[in-house]
Amino acid sequence: MLTDGLDEIQHRLGYRFRRPRLLLEALTHKSYLNEAKETGELDNERLEFLGDAVLDLVVSQHLLSAFPDAAEGELSKLRARLVNEKTLARVARRIGLGELLRLGRGETKTQGRNKPSLLADALEAVFAGVYLDGGLDAAAASVRAAFSEELASCDRSLLARGDFKTDLQEVCQREFEMLPQYQTIRETGPDHEKLFEVEILIRGERYGVGVGTSKKEAEQMAGKHALEKLREVKSA
Repeated sequence: MLTDGLDEIQHRLGYRFRRPRLLLEALTHKSYLNEAKETGELDNERLEFLGDAVLDLVVSQHLLSAFPDAAEGELSKLRARLVNEKTLARVARRIGLGELLRLGRGETKTQGRNKPSLLADALEAVFAGVYLDGGLDAAAASVRAAFSEELASCDRSLLARGDFKTDLQEVCQREFEMLPQYQTIRETGPDHEKLFEVEILIRGERYGVGVGTSKKEAEQMAGKHALEKLREVKSA
């Protein structure tokens, strides 16, 4: 079953490993080795470190080519929309990475195969494995294959969604000479489907509440609502 899964992953990445041990290493969480006997194997943390840089480089090159007249700030925001834990976890699920993760019994029991952080880390590690096995061109091709949907739908309209948290910070510094305070007021749901509720306080008063599948997403939604309230107060 594992062999079949590894074949399918390589097919979806458009790359076949000459050194399959790199793919196995990319799929190995430290909890697996903690519970296993001495095997001489490595977990995926070092590959994840490299894969983060590989992914940033490949996506940056794609954006430079796709948007030749875009400013650095625009490119950075577009890259952040593509390279984040939520997107990486979605891509990892789409190519079937979760089922192949080598986890310890504890992580398996706590739905580790569905945890966004574990999925995102493993995907980055896989891209690092491709890079070490076949070079940058091979890694770039595998990133484009895995992110085909995301890259196809990436355009400047994504910027219209705004970075509400940064916008709010700038308004608060300008208007009140202080920064907004973010507080997580509630977490609900299982680890792999958590919902976070965040409130924003400005001068001790609640200005916005946001809900999201990550704290960052909840903070962005809270920032959006806080900006709306500030505009209402200013126009009153």
